[in-house]
Amino acid sequence: QVQLVESGGGLVQAGGSLRLSCAASGRTLRGYAAGWFRQAPGKEREFVAATAWSGGNAYSAVVAQSVKGRFTISRDDAKNTVYLHMNSLKPEDTAVYYCAADPLINEATMTKGLEYDYWGQGTQVTVSS
Repeated sequence: QVQLVESGGGLVQAGGSLRLSCAASGRTLRGYAAGWFRQAPGKEREFVAATAWSGGNAYSAVVAQSVKGRFTISRDDAKNTVYLHMNSLKPEDTAVYYCAADPLINEATMTKGLEYDYWGQGTQVTVSS
């Protein structure tokens, strides 16, 4: 079992930055796919960013079009932590952000939330205008 705990959310003004962290325990995240998803009030959960093992001792990463150029995902396997770096935040980025991980997901499916088995509790991000 993998336990995931998100942190780093909060209230920020439009144009500001936040870094979300997802700390894993129970198992190493090395080789796991890890993703960030978000859900705004009254809306469905949506994909934000993900990283998956691409072979050759490297991970690949992808971000949603809506956050491309503003958000990046990174990971530190030594710290068993995945990060979401969010810049130029907009009010429409307001949501609960969830971290997810799974050992079987590959590059082809890492954007699909239903494929992930392990989820954190979420952290609230509120961007004021």
